Amino acid sequence: MPKRILEGVVVSDKGDKTVVVVVQRTLLHPVMKKIVRLSKKYHAHDEANAFKEGDVARIRECAPKSKLKRWEVLSKDTPASAS
Repeated sequence: MPKRILEGVVVSDKGDKTVVVVVQRTLLHPVMKKIVRLSKKYHAHDEANAFKEGDVARIRECAPKSKLKRWEVLSKDTPASAS
C-alpha cells in the first residue's frame, strides 16, 4: 500500500529532529456551495534538522516515531528554478 505524501509549509522547527508542517486543502461546502480552505498541522520527523520555518516541505506517512510523530519529511530538494 503506497504511503500518503502531503505538501505544506513548516511553521515551527523548535523541536530537535521535529518540524510542524501546516497542510492546507480546499473543498466545496455541501450546503453553501463555496470553496472552503481547511488546514491541519502535522508533526514530522526531520533527522538532519534541515528544514527551517517558512520552508515548503513534503511529508509522508511512516511508522510511529513518538507520541505525536507519524510523518517524516522527504529529503530537501534543491529548487529547479535557482538562478
